[in-house]
Amino acid sequence: MAYYLAKTEPSTYSIGDLRRDQYTVWDGVMNAQAVQAILAMRPGDKVFIYHSGGVSAVVGLAEIRKGGTPDPKNPKSATAEFGFLAELDPPTSLADVKTSHLFDDWALVRQSRLSTMAAPESFVAWMRKRYPKAGI
Repeated sequence: MAYYLAKTEPSTYSIGDLRRDQYTVWDGVMNAQAVQAILAMRPGDKVFIYHSGGVSAVVGLAEIRKGGTPDPKNPKSATAEFGFLAELDPPTSLADVKTSHLFDDWALVRQSRLSTMAAPESFVAWMRKRYPKAGI
């Protein structure tokens, strides 16, 4: 099983929206590196949901229900289907991630504009300790 992180602005689609809907098609990503991450997603993989746009925090967890595929509406994009797993309370802020200095080489810290990325196993283990009941 692989882990990813996907960013969304809560005013566009929040973890609360995903909780209400239970699943969604993740689309609209155009950055080539982020598209490659989506195309690598497989059913059963997990995704940390990250609120950007001022909040800057990991707020939830989703599971890939349908793996990454090219977007039929846009050849430069890709889609995957996310299913809701958990809301993380309290959220883990970007400041928490940065001040830990455990992930200084991760794209979340180095490439702030990258919207979707693989999550390193060290981050997954760190989050498991922070949220032992979340099913990470």
